[in-house]
Amino acid sequence: MVSIDGKEHSNSLVRIRNLNKVYRRGGETINVLQGLNLDVEKGEFVAFMGPSGSGKTTLLNLLGGLDTPTSGTVTVDGDEITHMSGRNLASWRARHVGFIFQMYNLIPVLTAFQNVELPLLLTKLSKAQRRQHVETALTLVGLSDRMKHYPRQLSGGQEQRVAIARAIVTDPTFLLCDEPTGDLDRKAAEEILDLLTELESNHGKTILMVTHDPLAAERADVVLHLDKGALVEGAEAAAS
Repeated sequence: MVSIDGKEHSNSLVRIRNLNKVYRRGGETINVLQGLNLDVEKGEFVAFMGPSGSGKTTLLNLLGGLDTPTSGTVTVDGDEITHMSGRNLASWRARHVGFIFQMYNLIPVLTAFQNVELPLLLTKLSKAQRRQHVETALTLVGLSDRMKHYPRQLSGGQEQRVAIARAIVTDPTFLLCDEPTGDLDRKAAEEILDLLTELESNHGKTILMVTHDPLAAERADVVLHLDKGALVEGAEAAAS
C-alpha cells in the first residue's frame, strides 16, 4: 500500500523519509522538495503528476541515485542509498534500477539486441547467458522479430519497447519511468502503457512513473501529486 504519512510500514520496498532538495542559483534558494515521506510496496504502480518545475523528475533522480538530497533518506529494499559512495551507488543502480525515459536513448549504430545487451556487459554473465536474457526481454516486449534491426528501422513505439527491454533485462528491483509516453502518438502510447501494466500485473514489477498525461496516470494503482514541494494524493490534490 502506498503511503505518504511518514509512519513505519514493515513491507515497504521504497522508503523515503523527510526528503529535502534545495537548489541554489546565484543568490536565490529554490526549495524543490520539502519534507517528503513515501512508502511503496513491492509490485505497486505509482504515478507522479504536477506542473512543470514541481520536482517530479528531481524525485525520480533521487530515487534512482542519480542525484543526492540536501537532507533526508532514500531506502530501497533495505539499502539506504543516500550516503553511498559514487562507486557503490553506480553498482547499486546497475543491480536495482531500470530507467525508462521520454527519449529512448538508444545507440544508433547498435542493433536492438546490442542496445538491450549493454547493461549486461557490466555483469559476470557469459555470452550465452547474456543472449538468453536479451532474447527473453525482447520477446516480453513483443520484438523477438526485430532483434537485428537498428533504431532507424523501428517506429517510435518500437524504439521505446527496446528501451523497456533494456531496462528490464537485468531484472531490476524497480522501474523508474520519466514521461515514457511523452514522445509517442496515442496508439503507441497505449501500447507502451499496456506493456507497463503487464510488467506490474504479470511479472510483479514495481513501477514509479512521472507523467503529465492523465490517461497514463489512470493505469497506475495510485496517483500522487507534487504540489509546492510536497506530495498529496489524487483526491486531496483535486480538492485543493
